[in-house]
Amino acid sequence: MHAPPNPWIISAPFFQGLPEEVVELALTHLVTRTHPANQVILLENDWGGSVYFIIDGWVKIRTYNLEGKELTLNIIGKGELFGEMAALDEVPRSTDVITLTPTLIGSMPAQDFVKLLHTEPLAGVRLSQLMARRLRQVNRRLRLRESDSQSRVADTLLFLAEGQGKKGQAGTEIPNLPHRELSSLSGLARETVTRVLTKLEKKGLIKRDHDIICVPDLLALEKMIV
Repeated sequence: MHAPPNPWIISAPFFQGLPEEVVELALTHLVTRTHPANQVILLENDWGGSVYFIIDGWVKIRTYNLEGKELTLNIIGKGELFGEMAALDEVPRSTDVITLTPTLIGSMPAQDFVKLLHTEPLAGVRLSQLMARRLRQVNRRLRLRESDSQSRVADTLLFLAEGQGKKGQAGTEIPNLPHRELSSLSGLARETVTRVLTKLEKKGLIKRDHDIICVPDLLALEKMIV
């Protein structure tokens, strides 16, 4: 007998709308594990034996440019999945994945994930939606590479709000990541990110409090992008 899967896993966005018995069967071999901050979960060129679901915490998706400089491609948290591409096309992984905080992750054998896609059409739709959203985000960030620093920092905050924002009493809350991570994500120097965040805070467009950045008005922040 297998223990029932974490209730949160069943209600994760990827599984929404799928029959509960189908989800429970797909998660039969799911293994959950807690990882400390700054731990490498996956390495580029590893072979893809599992697909991973974030139950709690944050991870960054990382690669390197031709000069060997680290590039943060994405930061994802609770409700997201990663490792699906290597499971689908059976090639080595194309990026590293590193925890930013203590993180609880569930790993599903790749064959179980692929079987779910074959047997449940809605699972394929959910995966297509996920990939389309990530592609739109990448295209948007590429278009902003020539914009001014304020636009790029504002867009990075909106990017995090779209993916991981939570409604709080004073606005949308996103993780107050180290400036080096925001620097890598926006493609700006860390000192520039720090300066822009201070300006945005003085203008009342963001509020910072320890682990959280609160955006009172997403539309007002979006208007800063030129």
